[in-house]
Amino acid sequence: MIDSNVLLVFFTTSVILALSPGPDNLFVMAQSAQNGRTAGLFVTLGLATGLVGHTVAVAFGLAAIVHSSAIAFSVLKYIGAAYLLYLAWQALRAAASTGQQNPVQALSRGNLYRRGIVMNLTNPKVSLFFMAFLPQFADPRHGSMMVQFVLLGAVFITATLLVFSVISVLAGGFGDKFRNSTLAQKAVNRIAAAVFIALAIKLAISER
Repeated sequence: MIDSNVLLVFFTTSVILALSPGPDNLFVMAQSAQNGRTAGLFVTLGLATGLVGHTVAVAFGLAAIVHSSAIAFSVLKYIGAAYLLYLAWQALRAAASTGQQNPVQALSRGNLYRRGIVMNLTNPKVSLFFMAFLPQFADPRHGSMMVQFVLLGAVFITATLLVFSVISVLAGGFGDKFRNSTLAQKAVNRIAAAVFIALAIKLAISER
């Protein structure tokens, strides 16, 4: 079992990393501002579910495939970039329909949850980050490495849930102040689209 002091250091480090500007927390912020704090919370749950997948991948060594295969890495990152561009298009489409009689239907919680999962799983750099980060806090002398990786992944996910939930509430509250204004809603949607496009470009040009 991992020492409690090591877990505390790992949790603190995870919180700091979750607070650092990155694709996932910017994604949560944009979704919350655009669709409300509840939307951000469900996207956060989706991202956390994606992290479960990355934890399992690292525990079973699957991340090594992405690390060693340029093709696998490229396929994943381009799928992720394409998905972000699709979300940007949706945001712009929502802005164009604001104030019309047939506005774009609000996303369901299930769609928001799936959006978070896809966003996280199609970012190969998350698996590579886990593969580089988790082993630093695991020790073969303390038992099964697989069990330790799963435990560390759970701690990281907990830290991410806490931080991203706070971001969702704050960004959602900001969006609520402007959501009743047609002009402000268009501005929020266009800002969200710009964030998605920027994240798509960053992911597309990223290297291993």
